Amino acid sequence: MMDFLTDLLNKYCENHTSEESGLLSDLNRNTHARVMMPRMLSGHLQGRFLSLISHLIKPTRILEIGTYTGYSALCLAEGLAPDGILHTIDINDELESFVRNYFKQSGLEDKIHFHLGNAKEIIPSINEKFDLVFIDADKINYSLYYDLVFPKVKQGGLILADNVLWSGKVTDESAKDKDTQAIKDFNLKVMNDPAVENMLLPLRDGIMMARKL
Repeated sequence: MMDFLTDLLNKYCENHTSEESGLLSDLNRNTHARVMMPRMLSGHLQGRFLSLISHLIKPTRILEIGTYTGYSALCLAEGLAPDGILHTIDINDELESFVRNYFKQSGLEDKIHFHLGNAKEIIPSINEKFDLVFIDADKINYSLYYDLVFPKVKQGGLILADNVLWSGKVTDESAKDKDTQAIKDFNLKVMNDPAVENMLLPLRDGIMMARKL
């Protein structure tokens, strides 16, 4: 449902985007073959976008809320500064061994701190200032996560939030479910926040990008 472009245009975009690594390609395949809801994976285009943003910023600290199988974390970690650390949080302990295996294979294991548990409790316990935050977790709590991370984001830092078009349901007046409303509320919250400048990118299922002023 999240694919707004035709398969042909999507393929054209992928063919004119830098390739994902062999490890990421393997992670992509295994997620689709072995894990439920593989559409949650960032994938080639979004993964290269996250990597490019990270390389541009050269962050020393990244926070990711929603690890899933680790694809986006590995993409974000590619641009870390030499002394950089990425904190990633997920509540699903059933995927822990799967995720840690790919972190180990990447050679970036020492740069990635994998937290298992409730993000609402873990975020306040991380004593860091972040250059980059990526929110890709339960939609109901997007606004809460934004409020929790905002004081921990450096001036000029970026907050990215995934799935902000929610398969197009954000423009469907008949969509009354809680997730859709939560995403619409979040988008409006960021748009009306005088402490950021923002842009909603129609990449994949939509990414909200906000720079802290």
